[in-house]
Amino acid sequence: MAKIGLYGGTFNPIHEAHVHLVTDFADQLGLEQVLLMPTFQPPHKQAHHLASAEDRLAMCRLAAASDSRIQVSDLEIQRQGKSYTAETLEELHRLYPGNEWYLMMGEDMFLTVNDWRWPERIYRLATLCAAPRSPDGMERLRQHAAFLETKGAKTRICDIRFLPVSSTMVREAVAQGKSLEGMVSPQIARYISEKGLYQTGKEAKG
Repeated sequence: MAKIGLYGGTFNPIHEAHVHLVTDFADQLGLEQVLLMPTFQPPHKQAHHLASAEDRLAMCRLAAASDSRIQVSDLEIQRQGKSYTAETLEELHRLYPGNEWYLMMGEDMFLTVNDWRWPERIYRLATLCAAPRSPDGMERLRQHAAFLETKGAKTRICDIRFLPVSSTMVREAVAQGKSLEGMVSPQIARYISEKGLYQTGKEAKG
């Protein structure tokens, strides 16, 4: 039975904090593989200035090249429409039976997971793994983990150093003509430049 992580998101674009989170989760949880899965259409937020699915997948593949454990999945993009985590996990169990799944997320997502569609299915299909995004985040996460466990969830809270980078910051830096050094890898910075992504307009948070 392989231990596999799932890390989904808009990845608009994927950045160094995403990669740092994934690799630290993999180290701490002893994961053999991690699937990066860009959403086609996020159900929980408006995604303004969303790069194409093709571009977001390509940038994820560039990011995945840094660690042999990381693979990129286009499952939700191929499915199209809104991406619901419960449906994705059910499909992964059908495609890759007999594995143990770890659903990785940041603090904000973990604190809202009980409000997602079909949360009880998610709890049955994967261990919920979270890391803090704020100085007092660990205590909040531990308290919420205790609550989720009363609902039948399995949880793992990992103390991973938070890198203060967001996709919003990257998009705004591009729009303002600033360097992306330290925010995305040189390969992704080059891809964004060559494709002319995110060059105009104020960006929505994400």
